Formats: sequence, C-alpha cells, structure tokens
Amino acid sequence: MEATSERRRAPRRTPDAGEVLGRVRLRGGRELFVANLSPFGALLEGESRLLPNTHVDVHVTTRQGRILIRARVVRALVVRLSADLVIYRAAVAFDAAVDTAVHGYAVPKDE
Repeated sequence: MEATSERRRAPRRTPDAGEVLGRVRLRGGRELFVANLSPFGALLEGESRLLPNTHVDVHVTTRQGRILIRARVVRALVVRLSADLVIYRAAVAFDAAVDTAVHGYAVPKDE
C-alpha cells in the first residue's frame, strides 16, 4: 500500500484548554468546540448540524479581536448519539486565511 501525501495547506494545531480559539460561535449564536485548526480551516464539534457543501458564518476570536469569517462545510458526521443528544463533527474550510496563532504568552512547562 502506498503512503498518502499530506493534502492540508497548513499544519493544524489543537487549541489549549481555556484558549479563546478553543471555541467558535456560528452567526446564529450556537457555540462549537474546536478540535483542531489552521489558518485555512477547522474541525468543529457540537450540537449544530452542519451539512456538507453548505456555507456558514463563524465568529472567531483572533489576536486582532473577533471576526466573522465565511466557511464551507467540507465534511460532517455524527460522533455521539443518545436518546436526548446528537453531537456532530464538521470540517470547515475558511474562505480567507485567519490568524490562528496562540494568544498571550507561552508559559514554560516544569521539567
């Protein structure tokens, strides 16, 4: 079996716990958790059902403040299902690059 090449335009990172980029809000007000992100897209998780090949407006808080960015839903699936709750995961591609650098200062780890 041949190894597949990396198709992403930029490396993705997982936001740290409590980091402002760890959550985004849809234009309609629903909040989604960010599993990972890059300047060109994000993997989002939450109760909002996002359908592939549709567009959504996402509020993202960057170092420059909160911005509203349009994104295309690339893929979506159900990741958790119970009698009273459905959790979806969706990959979105931003229409324009977003500053996803870590906010604030890095705190050194104890060694």
